[in-house]
Amino acid sequence: MIAGLLIVALFGGAWIGHPARAVAPFATSAQGPATTSPPLAQQASRFASSNLDDFVHSASIAELPGDDLIAVWFAGSREGAADVQIRASRFDAQAGEWTAERVLATRESTQAAVRKHIRKLGNPVIALAPDRRLWLFYVSVSVGGWAGSAINLMVSDDLGESWSQPRQLVTTPFLNISTLVRATPVFHADGSIGLPVYHEFLGKFAEYLYLDASGQVRDKFRISKGKHSLQPTIVPLDERRAVALLRYAGDTHHRVLASRTEDAGRNWSEPAPVEPSNPNSSLAAVGRPDGSMLVALNDLEDGRFRLTLYGTDPQMRNWQVLSELDESPDPWGEPFDPQVYREIIGHKFRSTGGTRLQEREAVFLDLAQQRMCAQDGCAFEYEYPYFIRGSNGTYHLVYSWNDMFIKHFSFNEAWLRERQ
Repeated sequence: MIAGLLIVALFGGAWIGHPARAVAPFATSAQGPATTSPPLAQQASRFASSNLDDFVHSASIAELPGDDLIAVWFAGSREGAADVQIRASRFDAQAGEWTAERVLATRESTQAAVRKHIRKLGNPVIALAPDRRLWLFYVSVSVGGWAGSAINLMVSDDLGESWSQPRQLVTTPFLNISTLVRATPVFHADGSIGLPVYHEFLGKFAEYLYLDASGQVRDKFRISKGKHSLQPTIVPLDERRAVALLRYAGDTHHRVLASRTEDAGRNWSEPAPVEPSNPNSSLAAVGRPDGSMLVALNDLEDGRFRLTLYGTDPQMRNWQVLSELDESPDPWGEPFDPQVYREIIGHKFRSTGGTRLQEREAVFLDLAQQRMCAQDGCAFEYEYPYFIRGSNGTYHLVYSWNDMFIKHFSFNEAWLRERQ
């Protein structure tokens, strides 16, 4: 096994060395249509998940016809546990509510479909293609930790009512390990898909995986090298240009990294640090109609107790804080006394759509104290944001809320303008 892994490390890049293939332009609607959202400021926050008993993490979201939404995440007794499932919920735009959770994939169902041992699941990513086909990518591990991951694919031709059996993408011919997904897929003009991926075995670096319209891997292009960058989030600027923002996993400057492409993802500039801090934590970005970008991240050097929304120009020279989306009441993230913590987090629970779970508030508070408290006190944690912009101009952000809920935050351009 060790010899095989060394082969991956030494020769895995040889798979990239085939003759260059053409890459289609990004879909022309890369920035999305001009806003049709109401002129008055609107924002709302809700819980997309509803099960109080499980650890929940790494959510993603996609728009469905009629302004409905679908969100997916992984849930189980803890991250990396054998009981982790890929779950989903749908948002009914008319009712303004998220539905009950539904299981889309389990360790057992994945194992039966791909015909190999599966230890654990993680990081689901969902996206609706221009042809209204719904794509779901998620990570599985057969041996070892996350560095031994592979990516699985499921598709739905009826907007998530039913799904194909999962199959694994072959991203390297050598054991097919150490490829993970986290961020929003990018669609190209011919229906092909650009999937931002990353590696964690004997290095930490990002790539752009290029799939055809049927989901077959056709190529992959290196975004970064070395041992200090993960989880690229990509924002197309036009048909050929895009920006990739990367999670920094090093130990020097603790800054977000940025890379650029001018040929639809084939070649990327060397990543360089930009203004916001990054505590080795996932971030998300989305384009606006005027060409600027929104970025959600933990703008800290350590910890994940604050999630901030920034606006920046395409050159990423000027960064403006637009909103503190969620944060600890302590500016340094210091732990709170358990009783004070219960009061604060109880208020946050009720103000974030928790009224539909009000009868279980006592259960929630007990679980929160068990999960988020240690001997030195109780903490807050808001992490792993994921961004989309809807066809009507509404922005939708989902993220992990204290490892107990997936929170959905939505807002429009008028709300943004009030903060600029």
